[in-house]
Amino acid sequence: MNNKVTWEDRVVSPKKILEKIEPGMSIFLSTGMAEPRTLVKSLVESDASNLQDLELIQLASFGDALSVKELRSNKYRLKTFFSGWTASDAISEGRVDLIPSRFYQATKLFESKRINIDVAFVQITPPNDSGYCSFGPAIDVARQAMELASIIVGEINPNIPLIYGDTFVPISDFHMLVRSTENPYYFKRWEINDVYDKVAANVASIIDDGCCIGYYMGPLFEALTKYLVHKRNLGIHSPSFTDPIMDLIKSGAVTNRNKEIFRGKSIASYALGTPELMKWLDRNPLVEFQAVDKVFNPLQIGKNPRFVAIIPGRKADISGRVVLQSGKGNLATGPTEVVDFLNGAELSQGGYVIFALPSRNLKEESNIRLTLEGFENQFILRESVDIVVTEYGVASLKGRTLRERAQAMIEIAHPDDRPSLIDEAKKAKIIYQDQIFLRESTHLYPSEIATKHVFKNDISLRFRAIKPSDEEEMRRLFYRFSDEAVYYRYFTPIKAMPHSKMQAYVNIDYNRVMSVVALRGEPGQAKIIAEARYVKDYQRNYADVAFIVDEEYQGIGVASFMYQMLTKLAKERGIQGFTADVLASNKGMMKVFEKGAYTFNAKIEHGVYEIVIPFENGH
Repeated sequence: MNNKVTWEDRVVSPKKILEKIEPGMSIFLSTGMAEPRTLVKSLVESDASNLQDLELIQLASFGDALSVKELRSNKYRLKTFFSGWTASDAISEGRVDLIPSRFYQATKLFESKRINIDVAFVQITPPNDSGYCSFGPAIDVARQAMELASIIVGEINPNIPLIYGDTFVPISDFHMLVRSTENPYYFKRWEINDVYDKVAANVASIIDDGCCIGYYMGPLFEALTKYLVHKRNLGIHSPSFTDPIMDLIKSGAVTNRNKEIFRGKSIASYALGTPELMKWLDRNPLVEFQAVDKVFNPLQIGKNPRFVAIIPGRKADISGRVVLQSGKGNLATGPTEVVDFLNGAELSQGGYVIFALPSRNLKEESNIRLTLEGFENQFILRESVDIVVTEYGVASLKGRTLRERAQAMIEIAHPDDRPSLIDEAKKAKIIYQDQIFLRESTHLYPSEIATKHVFKNDISLRFRAIKPSDEEEMRRLFYRFSDEAVYYRYFTPIKAMPHSKMQAYVNIDYNRVMSVVALRGEPGQAKIIAEARYVKDYQRNYADVAFIVDEEYQGIGVASFMYQMLTKLAKERGIQGFTADVLASNKGMMKVFEKGAYTFNAKIEHGVYEIVIPFENGH
């Protein structure tokens, strides 16, 4: 008998399958879009007397076949490893049992037989000519569950994709087969609002070419793709494969060539998306699905250089603790679910973790708070939080004191919420009692000026407007300068730059001052290596300009680039020209002005050039 006859002879009705079930049995169900919906719906709808006190085991419950309403019956009880989506409310009601476990260790629990399995319901593709089926849009621990089960049932669904990787199983491994009468449970694409669009833009600004990233579900990731399509040589090592990832790969931004494991392939354990995604995944050589012990294993994730874990949040306090998303629609829901990828980022060379959230909730209440007391689902390991992003900017927290963290977090809160956060932080003695706060400047921060540039010797620098939280980095920059460099900048032999002076320097009124800093290093670990600013003259529509560049980075064009930036920004703000005082011995600074786009007038007095640069006099 050939393979086709053999497997078709073993196709039976769902009723025949359910007759084999005995009270008290444990039944494994595949997850998400791989959920065997025909078998599950038949089980739920049947009133057969033998279907009593059943234990259903599913790594994560994403579909609609097992509803909270059905879980209220006494016919069966669900055990799951994942507290989100459908299961979260039922767990709170005490109708679903949660097995706390790291995802990548779930396979070991099955292999060690700590999890009892009597029956395995697994969705599969029709067999090929060699008699092999694919698990399709989810692998998780289906293979381990089949090895434990005494009854193995395959639900053959021609509407699921054949996905390459560790997904193939011989049709001969199944005792019985059922033809699916249901389409997979599809997931609609998320709508994007302006806030999430801005959050996504800020997240993308700190993801560089060559990074390897993991996607979850939700509006953040739906919005993120359009800001990543211009990157190069990105890699994908993700818990789930979604429509936005498909879009990103189609754009050409993903090559996976910098990955150390599964090089050239985008890796995931689950597919969650639309029919279009399922069609695209079918026999796609760019994609491989692997079991959770490989995809979620921090040691495996960490082998990929510059791995970035992007995790959506709901609330954050000013020390860096985060409340994670929860409920239906959230895949990265709790600390257990995100910690594997977070640890992987920590092990990755150049890797880092980004928590992203809107600054306010739908009730216009601040999501950035003094403390998170009373909120559930907290990720309390603030030591592992490298970066927090809102629509108002990026807070880099790694290596910072609690005071510095508080300043950085307050800066990315909604501008109208910052005054109260400053007051609360002062009362709690988290920030200095004399901390300067310019309320009128909270809405003026020019985040849109942020940019990147590559200089000689492939030195890549980021540029943005200065922030109050840059105080410590600016102090460090000051103390790296030689006495000569300090004198060139300040015209006086300054020996110290205490808090009282430096905080006044970094807290600026953007109505009359523009200050741009240059940063060198990976996101979350970058140091300030240069600063340029202009200060508008009260008497006329000119501004005085000055620069300072770390001596290690002089001679590669940093000051010239920042001069161009300041000139452009000044003209956009209606300023008619610059003035500057330059010591005659400061030949480097004079060269910057000479190479600039505008001619200037200079007269020397007492060894100092007094320079006037009208913007109408271009070269």
